[in-house]
Amino acid sequence: MNEIFKIGFLPFTIFDLLDIGLVAILFYGLYRALKDTIAVQILFGLVIVMALKFITEAINLKSVNWILNTIVQIWLIAFIILFQPELRKLLLLITRSKLFQLFIKNKISGTISGVVEAASELSEKHVGAIIVFPRSQNVQMTIETGISLQALVTKELIMSIFTTKSPLHDGAIVIDNQIVIAARCVLPLSSETKHNGRNLGTRHRAALGLSEQVDAVVLIVSEETGWISIADSGDLIMKITKENLQDELNNRLFENSK
Repeated sequence: MNEIFKIGFLPFTIFDLLDIGLVAILFYGLYRALKDTIAVQILFGLVIVMALKFITEAINLKSVNWILNTIVQIWLIAFIILFQPELRKLLLLITRSKLFQLFIKNKISGTISGVVEAASELSEKHVGAIIVFPRSQNVQMTIETGISLQALVTKELIMSIFTTKSPLHDGAIVIDNQIVIAARCVLPLSSETKHNGRNLGTRHRAALGLSEQVDAVVLIVSEETGWISIADSGDLIMKITKENLQDELNNRLFENSK
């Protein structure tokens, strides 16, 4: 009833078209995630072998199909073993998608609470900090300038990173969802050197510079004054009170990302 046309004696239905479309989307997603790695060459080889397997099954070449089926099984296992880092990267991209984030918003709110507590304590102790929250854009170039952490966000972790005795305290940390992706990241400096007549330090210029170039919210704690500031879309909001900081972050990370 849902038949569109026939290929020889094989009917081609709407469900077959949907099935092919979903597989095509899956392989395109894999290609996008792995395109800069050697894994993509193995992926193309796997696609070719699977296509040959389908053809030999359709024309009933049982011996050749059995050989190809065995190769596909071995190839899949080898692919998973050899390219664990690339597959881990793909899973991270999936968990950072907007659809996935709908289910983890409450957990992110808990993460922000930890960041607010850490920022408040750093402010009281006059310990400088820069914390980057990416929104709709990837900040991979910024992440690559730092040291990979992939650690769960906690107040204690943030405090230990930015303490002056830590080898990671210089530069920024990048937080995506519940994870501190990297620390000691280098941000591009803004050409702006003053804000409302006040000279800007390196931290504020770096935070402002990144917010001018990508869609990210950047929290700054000043070492000199202890002030907490936020850079967003090339604007700098200074001297945010500890009581208003959580609402400010929630509004910018959730409402502006819808």
